[in-house]
Amino acid sequence: MHSDTHLLLHRLRSAELRLRATESGRTPAASRTGLRTRLGWALVDLGLHILPRHPSVAAGTA
Repeated sequence: MHSDTHLLLHRLRSAELRLRATESGRTPAASRTGLRTRLGWALVDLGLHILPRHPSVAAGTA
């Protein structure tokens, strides 16, 4: 699937899910810039820096 098409479908589905969550009253109480969100993204960033750039070949696959 082309990346632009995939991104468009993702955005449409995301908007649909947000709308359904709002209608059902299941929206999160915390803001998107809260401490929990910022900490989560900081951990994701840290994890991406820890990962090796080029994954090595798994042992025993020769």
